Amino acid sequence: MELHGNWSYPTQILFGNGRVKELSSLLKSHGLKRPFFVTDKGLMNQKITKDTLNDIVSQGFEYSLFSNVDPNPNELNLKDGLRVFNERNYDSVIAFGGGSALDLGKMIAFMSGQEREIWDFEDVGDWWKRAIEDRIVPIIAIPTTAGTGSEVGRASVITNSLTYEKKIIYHPKVLPSGVILDPKLTVGMPKYITSGTGMDALAHCIEAFCSPHYHPMGQGIALEGMRLVKENLLLAYNDPVNLSARAHMMSAAMMGATAFQKGLGAIHAISHPIGALYNTHHGTTNAVIMTDILDFNRNEIEPRIIDAANYLGIDHGFDGFRNFISELCQNLDIPKNLSELGVENPDIDRITEIAMRDPSVAGNPRVMTIDNTKELIETLF
Repeated sequence: MELHGNWSYPTQILFGNGRVKELSSLLKSHGLKRPFFVTDKGLMNQKITKDTLNDIVSQGFEYSLFSNVDPNPNELNLKDGLRVFNERNYDSVIAFGGGSALDLGKMIAFMSGQEREIWDFEDVGDWWKRAIEDRIVPIIAIPTTAGTGSEVGRASVITNSLTYEKKIIYHPKVLPSGVILDPKLTVGMPKYITSGTGMDALAHCIEAFCSPHYHPMGQGIALEGMRLVKENLLLAYNDPVNLSARAHMMSAAMMGATAFQKGLGAIHAISHPIGALYNTHHGTTNAVIMTDILDFNRNEIEPRIIDAANYLGIDHGFDGFRNFISELCQNLDIPKNLSELGVENPDIDRITEIAMRDPSVAGNPRVMTIDNTKELIETLF
């Protein structure tokens, strides 16, 4: 059965193999004429990028290409992108690539007409209301990985290059106006990116599912997202051209990002400072610390995890679920701890301090304190 669909939740989504060729039509349908194309350095010269750009040029579109996007994008990347964007009269942003390119592209669209600095729009209270809303240009998002789900998010994660903190910048209009999910674009991912991004999607689903906040829609989406990862991530990892597995993983990534409106937790609160301080891959970091944080939260989440295990066909309740995660990481060649991931001479106190300021702390099922968080982080090495 071909996996193909047009969806309007949580935004306009064109899903299916080869649908990137509909980019020109999508731009026209939104009245967009001069897109600013944001991708990452590794994709800039790849065939999928060149083919996409050639397609829109053949339809009469002009564009500018920007690719100065770090793996953990920061305000310096944003400043460079805004300088190029503001040189000419662009009316939109096409964010094309992995989570880093999507996050930065969304922020270029958001900040292009703002008068405050980016940190004034952090996801704190109603700070988003500080934005000049009618100056936010439309965004078209085209992911080439299956992990962050940033294509359906109302926020971006940007690293402060001075403090090494990852900040979540939020505004409702940062949600892309249109999304193309084309599984063929993910076929060329290196295996370690397939594994890391896939585990990121799983982390989003698990943390959303376990969050104590009330959001029944997020709860259901998170559970089905877990099932899609369980049944398809290893298939995509071992058989990169399996388009059905790739398609289901793209759906799982989108679902995880939709579900975590319900909340995230300690996995993200800790992986954010680890990534910012030591430049580790976000999804892989999530995978490395996942089972330890399940153990940390066990007393608060065991009944829910048992329910999830039953739905997923995993025997032996919480322990069976934990073993499934552990075996999945082993089969994906995920490092066993943060030391194996390459984090050397960690500053535990600093990691703890930054983690405790991360908004994901509020969604963790177990109350996180400086003492229990520091003890948890020490076990991760």
